[in-house]
Amino acid sequence: MSTPVVTLLTDYGVESEFAGICRGVIQRVCPGATVIDITHGIARHAIRDGALVLRNSLPFMPAGVHVAVVDPQVGSERRSVAIRCGDGRILVGPDNGLLSLAAEASGGALEAIDISRSEHRLEPVSATFHGRDVFAPVAAALACGVPLAEAGDPLDASELAVLELPRPRREGDQLIAHALMIDVYGNVTLDVRHDDLPGTGLALGHSLEVSARGLTHPATFTGTFADVPAGDLLVYEDASRMLALAVNRGDAATTLALAPDSEVRLAPL
Repeated sequence: MSTPVVTLLTDYGVESEFAGICRGVIQRVCPGATVIDITHGIARHAIRDGALVLRNSLPFMPAGVHVAVVDPQVGSERRSVAIRCGDGRILVGPDNGLLSLAAEASGGALEAIDISRSEHRLEPVSATFHGRDVFAPVAAALACGVPLAEAGDPLDASELAVLELPRPRREGDQLIAHALMIDVYGNVTLDVRHDDLPGTGLALGHSLEVSARGLTHPATFTGTFADVPAGDLLVYEDASRMLALAVNRGDAATTLALAPDSEVRLAPL
């Protein structure tokens, strides 16, 4: 890697110094590194949101070392890990499922180490800030060329925690989906991939019914928000080719009273 790259994804927010300290640690350990902030706006403790955003973001990031910290069990017995993926990327973070979707999408976990006691961590290690003391310095060392095998203790990749996502199912002419994630606009990502659509009767340009919380709403399956009038509900494929709900210039999650894991029924008209 001619220019070391480290990316950061956390639930630290922008109001605190936590993200900035992690950036500082990385650049002290590896002064030539380019540090890219994917986001620090993951909802607090929302491991699944972090896992989905990491998976969806990495294809657009330079190859490098990718740190993710959404860690409600910090200070417990959960492991801190670094993973080499099939495409050469290295993922660093807590072993709580946060890294698993990105690892799968990046060619699978080929090699893993436990970095909880890495010689590259900062001492003393805080019980509550492993982003600063473990993940950032170890990631920086890896970015600057330390071999993965020398940065921690060997770990069987098959033992890594895996995040299980819900899956849609068919009931007659209805596709039963689930809300996976809600973005800052109130758009709702569903657990329906592009490859799940054939045979459902749901097609671009067609009308459908969206049922949630006991109420049914008309919608249009369309390509973008402006294809329907302001205030209308639409179903579309988002930038990661997952089915999603939106209200043009509105908030679909609020309109439909949806939360993560809410059931959503889609039926063609």
